[in-house]
Amino acid sequence: MARRPRQSGTAERLDVRAEAGEWCWIGEIPQPPADVLRAAGHPRTRPARRPPLAMTGTILGAPFLPLLLLLMLLAQAEEAVGRFLDPKEEKERHRAKKEDEKRRDAAVGERGLDSVFDGDWNGAAGQFLLRWYSHSTHHERLLFAGPDGIVFAAPPKRVSTGRDKRAQVVARLSPGEATLEDPFGGEFDTQILLIRFRDGSWLRVDTEEARSELHRYALRDRA
Repeated sequence: MARRPRQSGTAERLDVRAEAGEWCWIGEIPQPPADVLRAAGHPRTRPARRPPLAMTGTILGAPFLPLLLLLMLLAQAEEAVGRFLDPKEEKERHRAKKEDEKRRDAAVGERGLDSVFDGDWNGAAGQFLLRWYSHSTHHERLLFAGPDGIVFAAPPKRVSTGRDKRAQVVARLSPGEATLEDPFGGEFDTQILLIRFRDGSWLRVDTEEARSELHRYALRDRA
């Protein structure tokens, strides 16, 4: 029996057969060449601006930023002192974690995964990326994976609250078109996932949680 995804309520409302689901986002889309933009009909390549309500909240919260920064600095100082006083075993674990993070960051750079896609605008990933914000101007996507392939849901327009309630299916990729892939095969706990298209091109998405249920789904599907 397939396990119910964390976003099962939204999946049922949208009539999506999903075995995993998480909110995710993509990095900044690089500026496409002029001929590529022209051929695609000059699509939108940036999300919509934040709604006025969210902007108002940011403005009202601005006077408190110095206090927040001070609290963050105090928390970091407290953490540093705590690490200094940690027993030897805990210090070793922390050192091992830092080394793991360095290896992960190096692997991201070596494999070119610090880009939002593989760089070929004529590939399936590049063409799909060109339509990303034409599907929805919201900055995030609720990505579902299951027997019917990959399904993207999002509010049609950018919102500051109620993203689950307002989400609609905005794009689908069948199993024959693309698959979900953990590029590190579970070696690292990362937020990075690849949507690997049939032609070998890829698109990077980042999940809200590291080692999310989408990662576990991709690893299980690969086994």
